[in-house]
Amino acid sequence: MKLTPIYLAVITSIGLSGHVAAEQKVSLDNNENIEKIEVTGRYIQGYNPHSVSGASRLDLAISDIPQSVSVITSAQLDDFQIKDINSALDTATGVNVERIETDRTYYTARGFDITNFQIDGIGLPLTSGNNHSDEDTAIYDRIEVIRGANGLMTGVGNPSATVNFIRKRPTADNMLSLSTSYGSFNDLRLEADGSARLNDTFAIRAVAANQTKDSYLDRYQTDKDVFYLFLEANLTDDTNVSLSHSYLNNDAKGNNWGALPLFYIDGSATHYARSTNTSANWSNWQVVKNNTVLELSHFFNDNWRLRATYSHKTTDEDTELFYVFGTPDKATGLGLTGYGSEYDLDDKHDLFDVYINGDISLFGREHQLVFGLNHSKMSYIDSSLYDYSTGNGFPVMPDLNSWDGNTSMPTFKDNPRGSDVSREQQAAYFTARFNLIDDLHLMLGGRYNDWQQQGITYETKQDADDNEFIPFAGVVYRLLPELVAYTSYTETYMVQKELDINNRILDPVTGESREIGLKSELFNGNLIASLAYFDVKQTNLAKPDPITALLPPTEQRYIGIDGIHSHGIELDIAGEIYPGLNTSIGYTDFTITGDDQVSAYTPSKILKLAATYEFSSIDGLSIGMNARWQDDISREQGVVTAGFNKAGEKIITTQEAYAVIDLMAKYQFNDNLTLALHAKNVTDEKYINSLYWAQGYYGAPANYGATLSWKM
Repeated sequence: MKLTPIYLAVITSIGLSGHVAAEQKVSLDNNENIEKIEVTGRYIQGYNPHSVSGASRLDLAISDIPQSVSVITSAQLDDFQIKDINSALDTATGVNVERIETDRTYYTARGFDITNFQIDGIGLPLTSGNNHSDEDTAIYDRIEVIRGANGLMTGVGNPSATVNFIRKRPTADNMLSLSTSYGSFNDLRLEADGSARLNDTFAIRAVAANQTKDSYLDRYQTDKDVFYLFLEANLTDDTNVSLSHSYLNNDAKGNNWGALPLFYIDGSATHYARSTNTSANWSNWQVVKNNTVLELSHFFNDNWRLRATYSHKTTDEDTELFYVFGTPDKATGLGLTGYGSEYDLDDKHDLFDVYINGDISLFGREHQLVFGLNHSKMSYIDSSLYDYSTGNGFPVMPDLNSWDGNTSMPTFKDNPRGSDVSREQQAAYFTARFNLIDDLHLMLGGRYNDWQQQGITYETKQDADDNEFIPFAGVVYRLLPELVAYTSYTETYMVQKELDINNRILDPVTGESREIGLKSELFNGNLIASLAYFDVKQTNLAKPDPITALLPPTEQRYIGIDGIHSHGIELDIAGEIYPGLNTSIGYTDFTITGDDQVSAYTPSKILKLAATYEFSSIDGLSIGMNARWQDDISREQGVVTAGFNKAGEKIITTQEAYAVIDLMAKYQFNDNLTLALHAKNVTDEKYINSLYWAQGYYGAPANYGATLSWKM
């Protein structure tokens, strides 16, 4: 089923507006003689987040931030039972989730990789530019997505987006929430979330979850444990200290490494069953993540505040992987070879950040300032082992259509290779928001980064150092009480770890990012809409070298691309359109030039739409739809070899435009008990998850689930 953005918007508007109109008519007919009391200024516990803090260290309304911002609220996460960050970011405006393997995911926005992930505004770029394992959302209250460059807060990174995960903290009142869910593929989940005020000084929040599930993919199954504890102490009226720890253990069996070949040797496209998996029956990938955070917050007076944060994060990965490479014959399915490897990773991040922010009076007006210092250290050790001696390390593969994963376990003891790398960064940053005249604000800022890296990766030295000042400027002007215009400019800078064909580290990526837009607060602030035009130029971006494109990830090499350019528009709408109707709508349309391959495999038009309607005539009942649509993508895979009818012609893998539509219905029996039903990919769309790599696998078919929740 192929749906255009316009068609999706129309069917959604018709479907939901019909219910709204009917509900409003019933309400008017039945309440003509009832005294009406108008309540204003209420805070909508829905899809309108009102403010974010991850963009500048200033707690600003979204309309006052000179960048595109969207927030995945707790209401949206709960309505659609979104329990992993990949599914969460599927709903974020402009974000493309590149599922290249079952347990390795890249994220892009505006044509560039997203490498900056924060927790409560503190974070470091991903070690490898991608995320491993099934990250859970249970410990997060909401997820902020600041699109464009965010050099003020992260120091280095792409002009794509910064994803800021806001963790759950103790609530004002004691609460306890328990839920259980069960769905297709034996998906069983148990979750508990509790908060308690022990006394006037101490409070605690704890979250625990376990999820076990099989998969539509042959042999693939996961077992995930999550635990989170947040302790808070109000030492005085002005001083607060907190200590928190999160733990994630994701144990995957039958995971793939690499994915399906997408074309036959004659150049035609492969068409495997959705369940086809390249994994061996012994494949496994265990990821254990621990994160401890210590925070101190102190208010000097009503205007000035200090916040200091120390974060210690570790990742331990143990894997036994099976890769499939080659090009199959269309008639027999033969021509592929297996490739076994044992891969282990120990990754450690330490980060200290301290800043002060407050108000100053200057020229008869109030202004806001932020000054901060940041020190971070990242180190990782990884190792790979192979089997070149027993004959089990590189088995000849049968036709994948009949592959059952049955292959002898290799003896991983040959050719040990790996990395031992450390990187330190020292930074000083400032942000100033000047109130120039009524309704006109100027934001200026900058960040000075000094970093050093040393170590070795697969026999290649990684020693390097550099420093850079990253400026930022933005202007916000309130044209009307409900309408603001803004513009912003920043430069971009990102250290690279990719190696070229001569095993040398590529030079850093540099560039410029500009944005101009309008933001409007509608329906008494219940809805916020924004429209932005962005223009990004970046040079020396790493691109896989075609010479090594079909090799396993650890063997690939890269080239630097000069002159990549991305420009386009983004529309974002979030909040309550009508009483009871909450929506989150995002549409992105952009063009990439300078790299034909990136432009081809990146969807240039993306629509995200979530809507829920709470019936007033049936107390406790709500329905909703969560949908995403993207236009067609493709990837050039080389040319047809001699001896075939189309010898010498280009091989193009194409994924046509498609939509994935999820539905939900929820009924709240009373203040404590709620039952929710969910249907995902209800049209049973078959699609390739990503063409980010030369291989790919299919998304999940239609599947269903139910969640029973109890809260006090």
